[in-house]
Amino acid sequence: MEVYEAILAKRDRRSYDLSRQVPEDIIDRLLQAGRMAGSSKNEQPIRAIILTDSEIKASLSRCADYSDHLPTSPLVIVLVRFEGSRAFDAGRVAQNIMLAASGLGLDSCPVGVQHDDCARSVLALPDDWIVAMAITLGYPTADADVRARSGERRIAKSDWVKWNQWS
Repeated sequence: MEVYEAILAKRDRRSYDLSRQVPEDIIDRLLQAGRMAGSSKNEQPIRAIILTDSEIKASLSRCADYSDHLPTSPLVIVLVRFEGSRAFDAGRVAQNIMLAASGLGLDSCPVGVQHDDCARSVLALPDDWIVAMAITLGYPTADADVRARSGERRIAKSDWVKWNQWS
């Protein structure tokens, strides 16, 4: 899949085919895509923690609002950053991972992790590291394509973009 097609096809999905695990070679490709993301001043402040353990995923879901799908996701990649680094860089890493996932036939969904102390404890993070976000990933369910076409709408480009000034 071409990059532009992957961008247009990408949908955040929270349900995955639970009968299929993500193979290690695919995980490696996702991590490489994330690792190659640029960062402010090339600080490279983001690290990834791979979650496959059901208990840890369930514990982390209690540290995040709107994360009911996290414990049952076949794969969770948690992006952590050192405190004081720019959260913007985590978004760049996450987008690379999610677009690579789309191109590799996986669905994904970003998850905000709002409760830092809880997440730090669950993941045994050092004091100077915090969770930037998590990404749930897995193979699509059989009805995923039908749901993607069933009325999802985007704001019109003419309402979304302005040239030179707001008005």
